[in-house]
Amino acid sequence: MKHYKNLAEMHSDNGFPKPENPLISLYHCDGRCSLNEQEFTSDFYMIGFKKLKAGVILYGRTKYDHEQGSMLFVKPRQIIEMKNLEHDEDGFLIFFHEDFLNGKPLRNEISNYNYFEYETNEALHLSPQEEKTVWDIFHKIENEYLNNQDEYSREIILANISTLLKYAQRFYKRQFINRFEISGKTVTKFTETLTKYVNNGQLEKGLPSVNQLAEQLNLSPRYLSDLLKQESGKTALEHIHLFLISEAKNLLVIDNKNVSEIAYSLGFDNISYFSRLFKKEVGLSPMQFKKVNLN
Repeated sequence: MKHYKNLAEMHSDNGFPKPENPLISLYHCDGRCSLNEQEFTSDFYMIGFKKLKAGVILYGRTKYDHEQGSMLFVKPRQIIEMKNLEHDEDGFLIFFHEDFLNGKPLRNEISNYNYFEYETNEALHLSPQEEKTVWDIFHKIENEYLNNQDEYSREIILANISTLLKYAQRFYKRQFINRFEISGKTVTKFTETLTKYVNNGQLEKGLPSVNQLAEQLNLSPRYLSDLLKQESGKTALEHIHLFLISEAKNLLVIDNKNVSEIAYSLGFDNISYFSRLFKKEVGLSPMQFKKVNLN
């Protein structure tokens, strides 16, 4: 698998013009906006906007939906592949090396944007007004990139990238709401999946992980957690904990097993962890809860 450490090599392999800066580059697509048709990784963040008529983008492990004008966000060393792309309209690609962020606020802020972790076909699909906003910001970055970069250019470019990422966060929130209105509560589907996990005896293998449940729901762990957070105010892990504590409360009241046995039956191999989690959620230790409810 090809790994790109510098922008010049990536541009050369894809027939793009030479980058104006060794740590950041832009490519304004006009009918062609593809990268190598082989899987590759890089040391760069990539932000792309594409409107496609045909073709496949493998983004992480799943197909990238190209039915609308869509944005994709790729972090360093993430696998990406593009095949047989046919573009409907212009698009753009922004590449910036992780070192371009060193010493700047965005270096820490970028970890807050979970969509760099989605690795899923849950891409960001833009409304026409959102597309206009994105293009306006891109043109500001492009103007600075192409016009004799000086000591102010890095700050201005990073400020606009930061603005673009903030808007993307807002647009994803809108998409989460639309998804909820169209497909119903993810919380319900998540709880059903958890219930099946328990009823099928899989707790013997250990606690259910967010990764396992996300895979069964055909979502990435980060997207699932963000979607649940938007709908309910709680992350996927918090929902797992609440579900298991609810099961534990029931077993403590109806079962003759001791606290350790109940904890093990629910997949906990660390009794102290189970007790701390239980007290955090219920306000009582498991033993205190059992005594209160048996009197």
